[in-house]
Amino acid sequence: MSDNVTAERTRNYLTQVKGSVLYKGGAVAASFLAIPIMISYLGGVKFGIWSTLLTIMSWVVFFDLGIGNGLRNKVAESLACGQEALARSYVSSAYSLIGGFACAIWLVFLFFSYRFSWQVVFNTVTVSEEELRYSVLIVAAFMLLNFWVGLVTALLGAVQRSALISLGQLITNVFALVVTYGLFCFTDAHISYLAWMYGVGLLGGNLVLSFWFFKNYKYLIPCFHLDRKHLMPLLSVGVRFFVIQLAVLVVFTTDKILITQLFGPEHVTQYEVVFKLFSIVTFLHTLISSPLWSAYTDAYHREDTSWIIKMLCTQLKLYVVVIVALCTLVFFAGFIVGLWIGAEFVVSISLVIFVAFFVAVSTWNNIFAIMLNGAGAVNVQLYTALAAMVVNIPLALLMVKGFGMGVEGVVFAATLSLVFSAVLLPLQVYRLTRVELSGIR
Repeated sequence: MSDNVTAERTRNYLTQVKGSVLYKGGAVAASFLAIPIMISYLGGVKFGIWSTLLTIMSWVVFFDLGIGNGLRNKVAESLACGQEALARSYVSSAYSLIGGFACAIWLVFLFFSYRFSWQVVFNTVTVSEEELRYSVLIVAAFMLLNFWVGLVTALLGAVQRSALISLGQLITNVFALVVTYGLFCFTDAHISYLAWMYGVGLLGGNLVLSFWFFKNYKYLIPCFHLDRKHLMPLLSVGVRFFVIQLAVLVVFTTDKILITQLFGPEHVTQYEVVFKLFSIVTFLHTLISSPLWSAYTDAYHREDTSWIIKMLCTQLKLYVVVIVALCTLVFFAGFIVGLWIGAEFVVSISLVIFVAFFVAVSTWNNIFAIMLNGAGAVNVQLYTALAAMVVNIPLALLMVKGFGMGVEGVVFAATLSLVFSAVLLPLQVYRLTRVELSGIR
């Protein structure tokens, strides 16, 4: 392995982390400033509905059969092997395939959106059926369009320019902050207005990234041709990622729906505020770990195992900082929320502790999942994610109805469902790197 290649990979990784800190820091700040404005604009119940709506619509992102993650790995692998034409063929096939999927999903969603009551879905009569359906259709339309345009984030990851993904999020969040403040000042509270704001901001950020990417990487501009011989490699990797994503979706995003149905949408607001607070830690850790995905891919296919081990050891040292940060947030959570949302907004200390525990376990899992994703060794992740998906909802119902726990019972159930991954993913990473580790010893 060339020392120059290893040094360049490390240098680029550090550059992406620095860029991500700058862009993501701004995006997180804008998101935090928008939350109290949204709560003031909509009120507690409507904000809970809006938060749940975004959670449901985020499911759409996962219906790409994992093509985005498959594309990221295949393009990174092709470029590591110097096969630019092959990389472009994968890009063309992915864009063509996702475009067709997006159109098909929109037609199916449009048909079924008129077949059931959205007031029942959101467990509310505060918002009319017509406004709920209109808002859902707006968000769905924009998210499906972004479903296709957003493939650029996979490409940015593949060429190890992941900091720019955070730039897209910064553009979206700043736009949302400005428009939300304008809505608060000049309009009545309507979820549909936020739906338009959210959609335009989300799509605009990825359009800016797409323009930049294809201007600088002209050799990857898609020709919108579906090459069947490249379809199966994309799908073989992608479908496994898809199943993992679907399972993670159940664990990470059904909590709001469960809380809405078990306790009412007004309880989602406290849950959302606490999770948003602890997302500071998640975001910061993602800034450091996310750029490693395609760097791991490059190192794995160049058989640079020593670099992989070095990065893993660094990530484990940083995990100690994560734990310290979580403990600090638990201690100061009430004070921070009082300053942020208002002194009258009180959060449950038990919910704060359980959310901190959940973030600690999910962050631990992410350290090893990123490496395995980059190597394409996702079978263990697949099985543990499926196990988590199966047990999460039954565990939540047991905690709430069987043991009489409140909202924190839903969070605790999600945490327990992640234990499979917390144990088995590190063992899988050890198996992949044990030859190099034996040499070190």
